[in-house]
Amino acid sequence: MAKTTEKDVKNRASKAGAGQSYDASSITVLEGLEPVRKRPGMYIGTTGPDGLHHLVWEVFDNSRDEAMGGFANDIEIALLPNNRVRVVDNGRGIPVDKHPHTKVSALETIMTTLHAGGKFGGEASGYKVSGGLHGVGVSVVNALSTWARAEVHKDGGRYEQEYKIGKAQAPVKKVGTSEHIGTIISFEADASIFEEVKYDWAKIVAHVRQQAYLVKDTRISVIDARDLEKVSDQGVFYLRELNLEVPSMTFYFEGGLRSLIAFYNQHQTIAHKNIFYVDRELDKVQVEIAFQYVDDLTPRFLAFANNIYNAEGGTHVTGFKTALTRTLNTYGRNAGILKESEENFTGDDALEGITAVISVKMQEIQFEGQTKGKLGSVEARGAVDTVFSESLAAFLEENPDDARAIINKVLLALKARKAAKAAKDSVLRKGALEGMTLPGKLADCQTKDASESELFIVEGDSAGGTAKTGRDRRTQAILPLRGKILNIERARLDKMLASEQIKNLVVALGTAIGDVFDLNKLRYHKVIIATDADVDGAHIRTLLLTLFYRHFRAIIDGGFIYIAQPPLYKIKRGKETFYCYSDEEKFKILGKDAEVLEVAEEASDTEEENDEEEESDTKAKKSPKISIQRYKGLGEMNASELWETTMDPKNRVLKRVTVDDAEAADRIFDILMGTDVASRKSFIQSNAKLANLDL
Repeated sequence: MAKTTEKDVKNRASKAGAGQSYDASSITVLEGLEPVRKRPGMYIGTTGPDGLHHLVWEVFDNSRDEAMGGFANDIEIALLPNNRVRVVDNGRGIPVDKHPHTKVSALETIMTTLHAGGKFGGEASGYKVSGGLHGVGVSVVNALSTWARAEVHKDGGRYEQEYKIGKAQAPVKKVGTSEHIGTIISFEADASIFEEVKYDWAKIVAHVRQQAYLVKDTRISVIDARDLEKVSDQGVFYLRELNLEVPSMTFYFEGGLRSLIAFYNQHQTIAHKNIFYVDRELDKVQVEIAFQYVDDLTPRFLAFANNIYNAEGGTHVTGFKTALTRTLNTYGRNAGILKESEENFTGDDALEGITAVISVKMQEIQFEGQTKGKLGSVEARGAVDTVFSESLAAFLEENPDDARAIINKVLLALKARKAAKAAKDSVLRKGALEGMTLPGKLADCQTKDASESELFIVEGDSAGGTAKTGRDRRTQAILPLRGKILNIERARLDKMLASEQIKNLVVALGTAIGDVFDLNKLRYHKVIIATDADVDGAHIRTLLLTLFYRHFRAIIDGGFIYIAQPPLYKIKRGKETFYCYSDEEKFKILGKDAEVLEVAEEASDTEEENDEEEESDTKAKKSPKISIQRYKGLGEMNASELWETTMDPKNRVLKRVTVDDAEAADRIFDILMGTDVASRKSFIQSNAKLANLDL
């Protein structure tokens, strides 16, 4: 290899358009909390809605850790006017005395310094376990807020300090006396950092409810006072003391994880009566597990480490799955329920229809990433495996009726898996023999590049014919559906693949299904559901989304599923043509003409009325020449209209399907698409006022 000279480096830099000077002055040093504002995603994951709510979780987690340590039992979160958030706990109160290293108050150190907190000293700091690991939580919140205030009630005094963009505005000072003890953190997220500063009440309530199950005997309240003009909280510890007439919810559970399992299974048909539960410590790892099987196909897991939700699971979940499968196989064989001729249960068999919560608490804990989505602590796997397998074996022996129900449920899953595999293999083999790689109904696109290919799933042959005529043949494929597809919420794979409609869709997607699903083989990176804007169209869309959520979740998570937004109206005013996607758009385009048309419509509805009819007709005649066409379905459009409004990438409106809260989505699908009629009726009655009806 030829020797590289300094001149070579300068030449490459010049060609790349970079500066040639690279010395000590080129190194940027970010001080204090500057790194957080420079790269917020490194600390909170995203500057979207999840990142915004992560600020609330970071502050709440500190209060929750006080409760986990036995120092607090009452926490309050309040949403205030001007996008401010206030979190209160009755814990020990953050220390306000001078820190020996920083020479300023410990409160100021914690609020303004990264990697400073009470979570590093273990039991010496009073935190046997905690969710905080890096010591960046509240300081990151402070850095990403235009304003923040810390208020500490301690030793009979009330201490305060305010901050702007993470910087203290004055030293910590004592502002009065107090009968309370605890900490109040208030902040206002920086609108220049986040995409939108808008807190989701339902999301916060769901998070708080979940945490209340995990921290037994702790009261957690949420108050929504955003609609009030002003809330003065000076000198007020809990806002509930003000008796504000605003939405609020309070959670308190003594049953812990048992109560959480009961909550998640409230709309399910349970497979066995008793909920399994264990809470035991092994090798300094506290293991708490609860589970119950239901008459369903989908497993539901909630995993926590030091009460932090681990969306991606981790070592504790691995330990749980391994112990569950091994223990059920052992019991099934010993009890003679699993015959010698039968093969062993697989992990998928053992997990089908289970609702489980796995929670571990440990002092030295390792997460993968600051957002703590996955537990990495190796010792958690061994502790969970040992504690759970021993406790489950005892549970099965002591509860023979539950044990038999569980083993029979898993045995049914084993038999169904084998039947589904045979059906799947038959479908694939049949397709290969007939040379039908793609279904005949599919009008495929010319390009083979998945990144630019689009699949429109349309309702009926009429819309399919129009879409095929109006599409861009190079990049857009059309798959018409005949009527409503099978509701797969309670259907196994063999029954699904017996449906011609679903089989066509599976083959068209190219990913296969079940254990051989491969996202890399997805043939279209935009799968667009385009159904009519009526009740039947909405039902078909829901059936398709149920199919995608239950069996093609990775396609949703990858951001490949979209819903087309065809226009509701076509308005012609003189020589101008407008397409409107909502009533608001329609009235905005019509402007003053909307009033005239309204009068004309009233006149046509009261033809038998007296003199007012002539006046209305006169006004209508003087109005500009306007025609309004209300679209009920895609089939009512001609090919050019469908292309211009719904298929042309330059003009169309698409909504990407995402799953922000998997547990909430699970429950909704269970209620709406499951077999519990009473729950579905109750849900519809409760949410009827939120529906948009086309009467």
